[in-house]
Amino acid sequence: MNLRKITLLLPLFLLVFLANAQTPEQKLEQLGLSLPEVGSPIANYVKWKQVGNLLYLSGSGPDVYGKVGADLTIDEGYQAARETGLEIIAVLKVATGGDLTKIKQFVKVLGMVNSAPDFTKQPAVINGFSDLMVEIFGEKGKHARSAVGVAALPNNMAVEIEVIVEIKE
Repeated sequence: MNLRKITLLLPLFLLVFLANAQTPEQKLEQLGLSLPEVGSPIANYVKWKQVGNLLYLSGSGPDVYGKVGADLTIDEGYQAARETGLEIIAVLKVATGGDLTKIKQFVKVLGMVNSAPDFTKQPAVINGFSDLMVEIFGEKGKHARSAVGVAALPNNMAVEIEVIVEIKE
């Protein structure tokens, strides 16, 4: 193929590619997922804080209770982390003025798992969150992450996750 043909086809390729690109909202709809309402904080803090082009989100957790490895299986913990992911996306939507396309990238995730004393599979649990972010945001959803076990979480939540995301200026 000569350079002229490539030059003529490149704009057409880009147009087709961009037309098929899905927004995070479209991806949620395609997967049949809906975002929960964003509630008020349960104590004296805010749900997020913006510093420059970074959003720092407070910890969020699901309506799933108990210790993973005792009361809950790894799969139930995974689903709890996935549910927490939907809550975090809902907060991000509010924080970005209703436009999830403003998210440039996920930077850092801290996943805490309410764990039985001998439970050591915390990364497998927090994968529920990480997998969802990549499903919804693609490459932008990939992040640095810590997944740790803790002795207890507020109200006996199964997991608590906090994130740092970069938004477009």
